[in-house]
Amino acid sequence: MPIQLRTADTAHTEEVTWIVTTSHAPWRRQRGPVTGTVTAPPDVIVRTSETRQTIEGFGACFNELGWAALAALGESARSEVLRELFAPGVGANLTLCRMPIGANDFARDWYSYDEVDGDHALEHFSIEHDHETLIPFIRGALEHQPGLRLWASPWSPPAWMKTNKHYAGAVVPPWLPGLENGLRPEQVCTEGTDMFVLEQRYLQTYAAYFGRFVDEYRDQGIAVEMVMPQNEFNSPQVFPSCTWTPNGLIQFLRHLGPEMKKRDVAVFLGTLERGDAGLVEEVLRDPEVSEHVRGVGFQWGGKRAVAAVHSSHPELRIYQTEQECGDGRNDWRYCRYAWTQLKHYLDNGTSAYTYWNIALSEGGQSTWGWTQNSLVTVDPTTESFTYNHEYYLLKHVGGFVAPGARVLETLSLNGYENQVAFVNPDGSVVLVVHNDMAEEMPVRLMVDDRMVEVTLPADSFSTFLVPPGD
Repeated sequence: MPIQLRTADTAHTEEVTWIVTTSHAPWRRQRGPVTGTVTAPPDVIVRTSETRQTIEGFGACFNELGWAALAALGESARSEVLRELFAPGVGANLTLCRMPIGANDFARDWYSYDEVDGDHALEHFSIEHDHETLIPFIRGALEHQPGLRLWASPWSPPAWMKTNKHYAGAVVPPWLPGLENGLRPEQVCTEGTDMFVLEQRYLQTYAAYFGRFVDEYRDQGIAVEMVMPQNEFNSPQVFPSCTWTPNGLIQFLRHLGPEMKKRDVAVFLGTLERGDAGLVEEVLRDPEVSEHVRGVGFQWGGKRAVAAVHSSHPELRIYQTEQECGDGRNDWRYCRYAWTQLKHYLDNGTSAYTYWNIALSEGGQSTWGWTQNSLVTVDPTTESFTYNHEYYLLKHVGGFVAPGARVLETLSLNGYENQVAFVNPDGSVVLVVHNDMAEEMPVRLMVDDRMVEVTLPADSFSTFLVPPGD
């Protein structure tokens, strides 16, 4: 039920939507008390005139194993899930999503779009593989969210373009028995090296490879509007990966930038997985490259660098590119941790926030032996599905915050700092508040000259949607 709101100096009331999620009761509409005359100072003050970055959207990543999980459902159930995730006004309203260029760690197996050694003309380039998984996955989302925006990055170039001629850069550790990627000792790579062959014809071919990817997806009615040159360019992994030094990225971006400019596709630097802003600075110091870079993407340890980069380069858009993936238990503990990630990025200039796995089958394990969380868990034996805690957390934000919203500063003199606030293009205000205590918490939330006074349930997430002011 909506709660009612009064201004501080009149008896005028307005309806305020209040949604609460706890570990045992997700997404409950609450009946709140009617606020009376303001008799005490507010705990949280929000001024709609104090705006920060613009929100471009919230989303997740289209992975092959996600589609494999959803494909185990009947058509009606699968459509129900996609509608809940993507349809405006229904659920999480995901509007800005990521996809891989070729195989990633949640692909069914290794592949690229051209594994013919020496094919610099890309005569054998093909996205035929994606017609089984990624293309129907994205089309299913587009049916419910026609305005869905997409960006993409590779986890590995074609193996023949790499110095070790292999999709991976690290051997499978002994604690993953039964898994093998076939990497020989002499093929192992280390952080701080270039796994890509830094010769002009290879760099030109790889930039053209990106161009073919964009073109062929457009032919399928799927527009990719931005690319990043490499996922986690510091990290050699047991799954598809490729390390690049800043110098190597500079050489590649000199080719990739013009190739994408022809197609009106933006280029971001990322994804940065290390808390070292100097890696970004070194690349951006090249004037030819900085002319093409429109933003920076951060994930995992990169969260320690996002504030410094945003401060030094306010002209660049900041994306959080992959929420840390958890351990497959999809428990409330990790949902609470996910909130800290979301809040950290929003507090430090992020315009887009990307969850990782949209869906996984029961167990949540990747081809390469990593068990992870997902928004939705599918039980293929019963053809049933479950929305996990982290889905409801994402829905608490994405379900109310429209693209084009502005992040608002919040001020508290009483130690209430566990909230984020937004003003939508229509003037409505969204407040998302986490009560992390094991007891109820009374709170007074003042939005401009209007007060919302409620008692938050113990260990809960609340979203308040306050209608536009006069």
